Amino acid sequence: MSHATQHIGDTTVLICNPDGNVLKAEQDALDLIGDTAANGADMVVLPVERLDDAFFDLSTRIAGEFLQKFVNYGVRVAIVGDISTQLQASSALRAFVAESNRGRHVWFATTLDDLTARLG
Repeated sequence: MSHATQHIGDTTVLICNPDGNVLKAEQDALDLIGDTAANGADMVVLPVERLDDAFFDLSTRIAGEFLQKFVNYGVRVAIVGDISTQLQASSALRAFVAESNRGRHVWFATTLDDLTARLG
């Protein structure tokens, strides 16, 4: 998996390349969690381009199962990129993103700069 480790504020993040494999299964989450630990990172930064379209359809339960792995293992994850089209199409997704962003484990940010500001 293609990624780089970087410090943002006091947080060590594993930033995934946007052009890597599309992630769509629980095993993909577990692989990322392992990479995070191996690189001494506290958080994964995951570009939206890496997520299967079905991730944003909450009825598939892919997002919940995928993200729950990160919560279970105590690894924070930030999904970075423009999901405005998906948010416009789903009130459930809007509520999920809003609730996630109020928490500490799963965040959605439009840009890496937005995430940096939040971590800073």
